[in-house]
Amino acid sequence: MSVNLSKGQKLSLTKSSGPTLTRVRMGLGWDAMKKKGFFGKKEQEIDLDASGLLFDATNALVDVVWFNQLASHDGSVLHTGDNRTGAGDGDDESIIVDLTRVPAAVTTLVFTVNSFTGQDFTQIESAFCRLVDESDNSEIARYDLSGSGTHNAQIMAKVTREGSGWAMTAIGAAATGRTFEQLLPAVLPHL
Repeated sequence: MSVNLSKGQKLSLTKSSGPTLTRVRMGLGWDAMKKKGFFGKKEQEIDLDASGLLFDATNALVDVVWFNQLASHDGSVLHTGDNRTGAGDGDDESIIVDLTRVPAAVTTLVFTVNSFTGQDFTQIESAFCRLVDESDNSEIARYDLSGSGTHNAQIMAKVTREGSGWAMTAIGAAATGRTFEQLLPAVLPHL
């Protein structure tokens, strides 16, 4: 059963049946609002990009997965590729994390989304991120990214080590930046 997370809400990633999750997918989906034109509404293309940032215990960025680097250096985190329009149903971009292979030095993974083409969230609808158990493709948690605003990026969620397992926290902080590098100053306070 999926949980709809609200901003700041935390969720343990231990399965209800007992064992800890081993492989999860952070999916991102969105649709571009249709623009009003002289002859009615027309489609527009919006290129949202999902990124996964890996931090150590000192809050130093040790690796990143994004459209320009589809795999972490150790291969434990994979990006499925760039979707430049948001067309289609379901997840438009995904980041798959093998939690058992994430290096011990990595304590936090932060997932961000930004509009590479610069449009703000007033032009985006039905945006969401969701965490999926890759073993059975079941949705664990969903966070609605809608809520129009003039920002063009959001810090979506983080997954942190807790004891021998992991926990997910919905962040939902508005930010400004077209790439993960531009978002780093806004990410650091959430570690």
